[in-house]
Amino acid sequence: MEINLNKTIFVHLLFIYGCFLQSCINNKVKTELSEVALGYSSTSVNTTSFRNSSVTTFGDTQYIAYYDSDEYMVIGKRKLGENVWQTLRSDYKGRCRDAHDVVSLGVDGDGYLHVSFDQHAQKLKYCVSVAPGSLELSELKSMTDTLENSVTYPEFHRLSNGDMLFIYRDGSSGNGNMVINLYDTVNKKWNMIQSNLIDGEGERNAYWQMCIDNNDVVHVSWTWRESPKVETNHDICYAKSYDKGKTWFNSKEEQYVLPINISNAEIVCDVPQNSELINQTCMAVDSKGFVYIATYWRNADSTVPQYRLIWNDGNVWRNTQVSNRTQPFTLSGGGTKKIPVSRPKIAVENVKDKTIVYYICRDEEYQNKALLYLNENMESDFSKWEKYEMTLFELGAWEPSYDYQLWKEKQLLHIFVQKTAQGDHETVSELEPQMVYLMQVLK
Repeated sequence: MEINLNKTIFVHLLFIYGCFLQSCINNKVKTELSEVALGYSSTSVNTTSFRNSSVTTFGDTQYIAYYDSDEYMVIGKRKLGENVWQTLRSDYKGRCRDAHDVVSLGVDGDGYLHVSFDQHAQKLKYCVSVAPGSLELSELKSMTDTLENSVTYPEFHRLSNGDMLFIYRDGSSGNGNMVINLYDTVNKKWNMIQSNLIDGEGERNAYWQMCIDNNDVVHVSWTWRESPKVETNHDICYAKSYDKGKTWFNSKEEQYVLPINISNAEIVCDVPQNSELINQTCMAVDSKGFVYIATYWRNADSTVPQYRLIWNDGNVWRNTQVSNRTQPFTLSGGGTKKIPVSRPKIAVENVKDKTIVYYICRDEEYQNKALLYLNENMESDFSKWEKYEMTLFELGAWEPSYDYQLWKEKQLLHIFVQKTAQGDHETVSELEPQMVYLMQVLK
């Protein structure tokens, strides 16, 4: 009997078999894949680092979002612990040729799904589920009717009482400001908390990453960009808020005069321009309230960018090199870049007297596989990183994103995985639709 497999199914089976083998080979880091459906793959729109919420969990239900092969936005859900996903193609399409136009998810305390999508300096596109737990979405809505005509990098963050923050850039690369809206679950209404938290003063903009700790302290770190060109990225700065984004402080508990700008921002790590410093990476906070920031850049005496970790040990800001890469590359120009490494993500947990850091990335130097750099005891030796391959098959232009809410609540690491392609400066590299997976790291 002859069995005919088309190329997509064959690649899919190879991918699953490879991850199965990886689980057998790797004694410390095992992974488990759950397949969702085929998704658009000719750009990295489904797998960019600034997809703050590609996956999110509410109660015992996990939600996922992506664009399908016809560029329609799809929302899916499953019960935690199950492998079967229920998916629904929405009526909304995205401009998938532009990798900026990502889908971002949030779930409020009442169980309503909030979705923002298809935005690169465009009018706000925002909708909600028609009922708690439903995959069916409403018509497009406004939030506040203010500063909604040039929206980029939308992201949702849920607070412990079920309220949500919505963050986005108003403006354009090299000339944009950070806006924060707050959703009140009682009144079911959005209010603008900050119209310009981090001010580029018309000369630059901040590329940020945000996280919220278990005490609802909002943490933000960012790098400045002086123009639309990525080589003008410089420095890493920090701020935090104890009141849902209204007032802000630096790490020394000194209150900022708002808006924060280049003259009063706390620089936690000096990195000059033309250092291959990347923007929009990841930050995390451990149970002690210590902040960790993942990124990469190149030292002045080297041509090779390295993955780095910046953290506050309760007294001072420190940084260490995570990787030992050997291949050089340079960053220059505007738009989405075709880069041989991904931007990193991190997750941090405290187990007894140890702080464990999971540092997730992809590197062409290691055949574009999903990688995990693991430090099992930061206090003992912050320079001791073990590298593990989480897949045996390459993922193209994939950058990691994971279920922050599930990690925050249960320390379960669920990562969005899909092989994607990406051309330089918003160009398309044709790649047939690839399977969307959720990969669980088994501890």
